[in-house]
Amino acid sequence: MPSALTAAHALSLTALLGAAGDAMADPARHAINAFNSWCFKAGQTEAEARENMNVDAARFDLTFWDDSLEPRPAEAPEGVERRCEVAFDGNHTAQAITALRKQMQTPPVFGRKIPLPDTHQSQDGTALIEGRELLRGRVAVVHIGTRNDDARTFMAVDRLYDGLGLGASQ
Repeated sequence: MPSALTAAHALSLTALLGAAGDAMADPARHAINAFNSWCFKAGQTEAEARENMNVDAARFDLTFWDDSLEPRPAEAPEGVERRCEVAFDGNHTAQAITALRKQMQTPPVFGRKIPLPDTHQSQDGTALIEGRELLRGRVAVVHIGTRNDDARTFMAVDRLYDGLGLGASQ
């Protein structure tokens, strides 16, 4: 039995080292993969999202809240119930958009494209922004772009409060 535990421990350690190696070898790819793997999953607290994404070992910033589980920050934009955003060094918008499009088409498909809700607008550096109608009439907005003169890429998904976003004017 001790050898089985040792083998299981070795496999776990190998997986952790592989994830850390991925983060060190290609921080942009790691940040994009973390976003796509965890930002679309509901039911996480900020601490759980940070742990799931291995933020401490990665080289990206995470902004996260889910007002259905914990209080949102005072500076949170009006209408946004849940935000998950990663930001990382360099301009990697093309890579991020390709990966996001693939993720949104992977079952369960991430809603259908709708007009951009009034709660959101394109900003300087925006490479992609679109509204998505989710199940039960909920709405989300996905947003990819750069900040600080293309020095940082960000990927964000905001879920709006129930009843917001459908019937947008744009």
